[in-house]
Amino acid sequence: MATDMPRKLWDPPNPEATRMYRFIQSANAKYALNLQSFQDLYAWSISESRNDFWDFLWQEMDIIHEGSYTQPVDTSARMDSVPRWYEGVRLNFAENVLFTRGSKTGEQTTLNKEDGRIAVTEAREGGTEIRDYTWGELRRRVGLLSNAMRAHGVRKGDRVAVVASNSFDTLVVFMAITAVGGLFSSSSTDMGTKGVLDRLLQIHPVWVFIDDWAVYNGRTSDLRPKIVDIVNGMAGIEEFKGVVALPRFAQEVDLAWVPKTISLRRFLKAAGGNAKLKFERVEYRDPFLVVYSSGTTGVPKCIVHSTGGVLTSAFKEGRIHRDLGPTTVGLQYTTTGWIMYLSAIMGLMFGARSVLYDGSPFQPDLKAFLQLVADQKVTNLGVSPRYFHELQKNNVSPRELFDLSSLRAVTSTGMVLKDSLFEWFYDVGFPKHAQLANISGGTDLAGCFGMENQITPLYVGGCQGTSIGTPIAVYDQLIEGGKGVKGQQLEDGTPGELVATKSFPNMPVMFWGADGAQKYYNSYFARFDDVWTHGDFVQFHPVTKQVFFLGRADGVLNPSGVRFGSAEIYSVIESFFPNVTDSICVGQRRPTDHDESVLLFLQMAPGHKFTESLVKEIKAVIGRELSKRHAPKHVFETKGIPQTINGKKVELPVKQIVSGHKVKASSTLANPESLDFYYQFAKIEELERTEKAKL
Repeated sequence: MATDMPRKLWDPPNPEATRMYRFIQSANAKYALNLQSFQDLYAWSISESRNDFWDFLWQEMDIIHEGSYTQPVDTSARMDSVPRWYEGVRLNFAENVLFTRGSKTGEQTTLNKEDGRIAVTEAREGGTEIRDYTWGELRRRVGLLSNAMRAHGVRKGDRVAVVASNSFDTLVVFMAITAVGGLFSSSSTDMGTKGVLDRLLQIHPVWVFIDDWAVYNGRTSDLRPKIVDIVNGMAGIEEFKGVVALPRFAQEVDLAWVPKTISLRRFLKAAGGNAKLKFERVEYRDPFLVVYSSGTTGVPKCIVHSTGGVLTSAFKEGRIHRDLGPTTVGLQYTTTGWIMYLSAIMGLMFGARSVLYDGSPFQPDLKAFLQLVADQKVTNLGVSPRYFHELQKNNVSPRELFDLSSLRAVTSTGMVLKDSLFEWFYDVGFPKHAQLANISGGTDLAGCFGMENQITPLYVGGCQGTSIGTPIAVYDQLIEGGKGVKGQQLEDGTPGELVATKSFPNMPVMFWGADGAQKYYNSYFARFDDVWTHGDFVQFHPVTKQVFFLGRADGVLNPSGVRFGSAEIYSVIESFFPNVTDSICVGQRRPTDHDESVLLFLQMAPGHKFTESLVKEIKAVIGRELSKRHAPKHVFETKGIPQTINGKKVELPVKQIVSGHKVKASSTLANPESLDFYYQFAKIEELERTEKAKL
């Protein structure tokens, strides 16, 4: 349990100069409060007076809108009713990204967004093909494309999808469809045709914008054959008008043989050169973004987020938690198919410059991406734990090789960040002045449950703290749950199920589809009555209040009543066994089993063998570092670890398979064939006898 006092790694250099501190002082003055700390602010933001907090935040946002509200939300409404927020307000997402509000409600200004100022820097793999785009160019391109969309029949509520790289063109499509009042959906170019169609066939887009070529890991791929397959797969979808090919290179490619597909240049002709911006203002809760669950079985669920909810969450996190502004230069490494794509562009809302990167951060070597960070004087960098791991494994110390003096914060998300990487970050990797921001939340809420702030110290492990205004708690994971069943909150220091106990603006407004309402309820509200169950196994530190994410709640290991997360096992493997390149740890409980057994699968590093002595050593080290009851009952070698296309290790299908169930692999898996290996372990006793005979 994470109850010992962890090592402190970072102190805020000047907390009284932060936006969060000023927010606290202003709230104290307006509401006669005595908030003194981050925890005081958080407690007030989720209290019975939380409408005061949300009203005050709205005034601070000062966004472009029309209309007014009587209260931020009905606090008496059940959470599973998905309460309406800021009812009566109308606004537009693209308008608030492209402009800043002036002194009168709804007045647009270009404060900090002057036409000649750089808004976006586009960089290709290896830090090549760097190109800057000004605010004026961004607005002109969005105006031209949105008017072309209108000319091609796109209207409010229509869906427009992209299968594209993290590029300026993709950003323009995003802004254009939201300017029209439509819904935007994105997939990355490395996603297979089935994965793309699993999404498109649910939402019936009117147009799909697709890159004509892709570049990744030093290789180029012609995407026109994929476009043909997608067009054929969309046959019978009445709303579908066709594909617009986005030029990946300067030279236009031949599209004559590609059905229902035109070039971006031809599509734009419908605008007649009219680049005047016009924004369709929509209700606060009107949908504008469709994202997809990272579930590993079945068709991905289509999660629909509201215009106002995402804008409010982005302001709260970007402005209050992170102090983003005109001096910010953000680079979030992401594909367009991940929710972090929002982070790659939302700094624009505050007049920041966004660096959009397309390709692998490891090409042509580990230093090229870091050179780009240094050259562009990036202030806020977003990466994943895997990126840190690769740097550490290859003895690359960014601060020793590059001038990273501009760097203020480095965000890590996507999977659990192990404690040793927290320490590596400050002891070896990055400048000591930079804030390591480990965050968690995700696709479901287009925001964070756990994240950084700039007024409290940072300690080893987990997330620095909670996200203000979003009330979360830890419930007993062993309670069976079900309709009407009340959960039981656990004290700090005890691990359990992460829940949100009250509504928040960035809850999805719906799941797309005829059965969307039932899917929504089953996903979040079927476990405990009137609270959002997120599916993570977590723990609050009783002193620091940091949030430790220990793995997925439904994949929690529970042998003989001892509950722990798989991340604890991975931490030991990664810290003590460099001869193991990856691992996956799951619980097995078949219908005939009286207790759960822990199974650990090891993927050996090149040149290293799986041996019986290694198995004994691993069990011994886990027993020493954690407890003997943490030691896995069975340890086997595997050649493949199931992962999503975003690089997340997935445990649940493996757990279901080894427990005797058949699993239909989802298109979110990057390597679905890897699941076949695990079916043999449903009869583990027979297999173990065979394996021992081989050793």
